[in-house]
Amino acid sequence: MESWIGLGSALGSLAFLYPMVQMYFPQQLQSYLAEYTNKLFCYFYPYIQLTIPEYSGEQMSRSDAYANVESYLAASPSVLRRARKLKADIGPNSKKLLITVGEHDEVVDELAGGMKVWWLSSKEWPSSQTITWGGAEDERRYYRLTFHRRHREFVYGSYLPRVQEEGRAAAVKNRQRRLFTNNPSDNWYGYRRSVWSHMPFEHPSRFDTLAMDPVKKQEIVDDLIQFRDSKEYYAEIGKVWKRGYLLFGPPGTGKSSMIAAMANLLDYDVYDLELTAIKNNTELRKLFIETTGKSIIVIEDIDCSLDLTGKRNKEKKKDDEPNKNMPPGTNNKEESSKVTLSGLLNFIDGLWSACGGERIIVFTTNHVEKLDKALIRRGRMDKHIEMSYCGFEAFKVLAKNYLRVDNHHRFDEVRQLLEEVRMTPADVAENLMPKSAGEDADTCLERLVEELKKAKEEAMTAAAAAAAAEAVSKDGAVGSG
Repeated sequence: MESWIGLGSALGSLAFLYPMVQMYFPQQLQSYLAEYTNKLFCYFYPYIQLTIPEYSGEQMSRSDAYANVESYLAASPSVLRRARKLKADIGPNSKKLLITVGEHDEVVDELAGGMKVWWLSSKEWPSSQTITWGGAEDERRYYRLTFHRRHREFVYGSYLPRVQEEGRAAAVKNRQRRLFTNNPSDNWYGYRRSVWSHMPFEHPSRFDTLAMDPVKKQEIVDDLIQFRDSKEYYAEIGKVWKRGYLLFGPPGTGKSSMIAAMANLLDYDVYDLELTAIKNNTELRKLFIETTGKSIIVIEDIDCSLDLTGKRNKEKKKDDEPNKNMPPGTNNKEESSKVTLSGLLNFIDGLWSACGGERIIVFTTNHVEKLDKALIRRGRMDKHIEMSYCGFEAFKVLAKNYLRVDNHHRFDEVRQLLEEVRMTPADVAENLMPKSAGEDADTCLERLVEELKKAKEEAMTAAAAAAAAEAVSKDGAVGSG
């Protein structure tokens, strides 16, 4: 005890003398004294401190190491019961309340053999008070691990890897799948900055309820599972662990349901990317960096989202003509998105696409012929899936889903009509769905047959009108000749 009292007195004396040293001693001598003072302190203080920041250096996304420590501490009852401050929140990727160590609190983790380490949860504010266009800089949170220097090898080689592994496992167990949408860039800064907003993803679509030919459906399922289980294979062949899917077909053919079924099969998050809300390629890259692995990034109706062809430059020059005499910084039209085709291609398979892994990128379109060939070539959109009109096999899936029937005497009639009439799975499903408690399978199938017959008559009438118009056009051309 007396030795510790003596050490305290010595440190107190040093603290008293330090301002005088700063005031009267040259800078070179101050550095010399600081070096040896630090060595003296380390000699008497046998503990090592290791800091794990939430964000480090130029890192733009949250540190996985920090998140894993947070999950580890939250999943350790023996640690939490020693905490004096706790914080509770639905974590950024959790499905239930996450209770963990509060800020500015320190807890002890007792290990085998009587070994102890200490975890401190804290934060610090930036040293400068510079005001930027994005607002004041946020505080920096971190965990600090303290341990005796004789346990250095054990902590580095065994304890920290175990913390990361158990933290990752706890996060996966508590994981709530989410549906994200991108925020306008004006909301990306400040205390609650976020480039994405999200809500729980609870879409019920599954492949076994998807209205599609069973053979084609199984092919897609096999492809998805093969991708999910091929991390080592992608690393061996030197390819980024991602895959592109192009879903094309008329409205109502189940493209959105297909995406939901993919997410449910793989247990992935979904990022719904709205291109028209993105100002430029830099913002697109920032959004991509903030996505996580085990996710599906979706751009729906990409043919309508942006003009990604060479026509944009011509139209821009035409639009700029009325504005050339206006003062700089003014425009008579609202600023539009400046995301370019090259920027989108780099997002899909450029250098920045290698950030993270285990991502699926999905484009949907009603008009595949309108898309630039460079955008959908193999290697970018690896698998092209046509979502077509309802066939008989897809109808049987819908009949099973909505009416709980595998066979019915009206099935043959429905088969024949579906071969003659184009009707989307959405329209077929609407006719099969009972509209009241008293409607049974007979009633619903009768309604579907009537709608198919009506659609057939309308198609025949439209075809006859088109043929007549074409004949008149030909007669007019002959007469004028």
